[in-house]
Amino acid sequence: MLTVRYFAGARAAANGTSSEEVEAATLHDLTQLLVDRHGERLGLVLKAASFLVDGLTCHDRAAALPEGATIDVLPPFAGG
Repeated sequence: MLTVRYFAGARAAANGTSSEEVEAATLHDLTQLLVDRHGERLGLVLKAASFLVDGLTCHDRAAALPEGATIDVLPPFAGG
């Protein structure tokens, strides 16, 4: 089981959900599951989002996710 935490625009796109528990083997699987659950609006955010896996940036969407990991979904932030 994984814990997914949504921040800023990702939370809004996930219908206000701040966190949830899911099962997925990779970030690719996770993003597909989340789009199926919350809709294409979240899918658009996920395409541009950064992911932290237990606090570490993960760019490889095919990498295996460790059991019990916390995945932070960080959309692009505006500002400077």
